[in-house]
Amino acid sequence: MAGKILVVGANGSVGSKVVRALAAKGERVKAASRKGLPAAGAEAVAFDYRECSTYGRALDGADRIFVIAPAGCLDPVQLLTPIIQAAAARGIKIVLMTLLGLEADDDFPYRQVELFVEKTGAKFVLIRPNCFADNFHTYWLEGVRRGAITVPAADAKVSFIDARDVAESVTAALTSDVFNGQAFNTTGPEALSYAEAAAILSRVTGKPITYKSVDDETFIAMLSEGGVPKAYARYLATLFRPVREGRMAAPTDDVQRLTGKPPRPFETYARDNVAALMA
Repeated sequence: MAGKILVVGANGSVGSKVVRALAAKGERVKAASRKGLPAAGAEAVAFDYRECSTYGRALDGADRIFVIAPAGCLDPVQLLTPIIQAAAARGIKIVLMTLLGLEADDDFPYRQVELFVEKTGAKFVLIRPNCFADNFHTYWLEGVRRGAITVPAADAKVSFIDARDVAESVTAALTSDVFNGQAFNTTGPEALSYAEAAAILSRVTGKPITYKSVDDETFIAMLSEGGVPKAYARYLATLFRPVREGRMAAPTDDVQRLTGKPPRPFETYARDNVAALMA
């Protein structure tokens, strides 16, 4: 592989880590963001999914691309398929990040994007991460601060994955052809309930943190009151259905298969991010 790697969403929690990992491996990286912000070890390029006029310059010289939907995206089919089609037309390999559990439902929007990628005829790898451990110091940080994590997960368990393991898995898929044409369900090494995760966070931070399960409507109302647009709050609620159905529990060895290393335990995530959790 001699071309450049275009990383879309290069300033995001996964994309920024992918850029750093690729640069550390000596790859030539184009870091794409809406404002074309600088990224260490990479060539910055302005890119907007909704502006096809930005595609050409972003794709020039690239033979691989990492595609990820931005946070808050409610229509990944409309947003992602144009750049996927443009990349495929140039013979660019596509590494697409979606979500764990979607493969069971072809009507799910992210699954439709996966199927679109497969039909383009391009080389591809699909990365489906489980729920991010990092959500506890981002999406659920306010609950951590209040000492009560409140989500509609019931008593179900999740094999939470560290965003660093996701980024390293993506990096492996971008830098090897061994994984082409495959889908990887990446998870952490252990299945934990939200109550068990809260207990680990309590132990690591030294402050009491509990878990309270709520129904979808209560969850949506809570997010809406906190300023989250109602449509996106409803979307976030739908992500807990496969959690409650037990589809996010079982750990896999896919991180090990991709990276050659086992994924980080949840407690390692918590200890490494204790400052953010206590912010």
